[in-house]
Amino acid sequence: MKFDQTAIRFTKYHALGNDYLVIEPDDAKPALSRAAIQHICQRHTGVGADGVLILTAPQQGASFGVAIYNPDGSQAEKSGNGLRIFSLWLWHRGLVSHEPFKIWTAGGIVKAAVLPGGKEVKLEMGPASFNSRLIPVKGPERDVINETIVVAGIELRYCAVTLGNPHCVVLRDSARREEALAWGPLIENDDRFPNRTNVQFMEVIDRDNLRIEIWERGAGYTLASGSSSCAAAAAAHRLGLCNHKVKVHNPGGILSVEILPDDHLILSGPVSRVAEGLYYLPESL
Repeated sequence: MKFDQTAIRFTKYHALGNDYLVIEPDDAKPALSRAAIQHICQRHTGVGADGVLILTAPQQGASFGVAIYNPDGSQAEKSGNGLRIFSLWLWHRGLVSHEPFKIWTAGGIVKAAVLPGGKEVKLEMGPASFNSRLIPVKGPERDVINETIVVAGIELRYCAVTLGNPHCVVLRDSARREEALAWGPLIENDDRFPNRTNVQFMEVIDRDNLRIEIWERGAGYTLASGSSSCAAAAAAHRLGLCNHKVKVHNPGGILSVEILPDDHLILSGPVSRVAEGLYYLPESL
């Protein structure tokens, strides 16, 4: 097939409703400006997605590298769902087998494995840290555990954690979509988070199950998030509220998280391929 010069090839996947477009690297530069990423992610005038993934040169001994973009065009350091999607894309391209392989991200190296059958992917997401300088969170250096933030006149308790990207886990008796929509953008852009933050509203169902509602930095309300699930599990475990293996109930479905003794996190869950096609870049971009 002969491709139009303005056409960008993509494959669309979703992980529990959190959808990404994997863009062929030859099409990504110089075509994909910030404005182009915003347009392709638009659900009415573009293809529609929660983000864009682009194969990049590997670094630090990894087998592959990936650049992760939010629908507002900003770059994300790490994404659990995005990395599972990218891993399955590599598998569909015949670039990996079922043996584990390493992926470089701006938020650190992740080890991935496509499980037999090609429907689930397991990731070693790296360590969780609550250190304020690493996240980052303003103020004196400390572990940001069970602190308070006032949002719309309401005092909330939260933990801040990084997996290579920043998270604010808000403790709630009941995780509600309405709170994520109303308070998520306010917390994302709170001054205490210099790089903005992802936000999870977490409910502890029991010691083996958590429920979260998610507001993602640069993306908004999201049906599922791998790194958010890991952040919530890490926070709940640090507070003594859950066991080291938990099911995290996202609006779009359940992800499995294991917290190892060294605070490293293992994430597992399904990925589905949706479509392949061509995106025609508007002449104005």
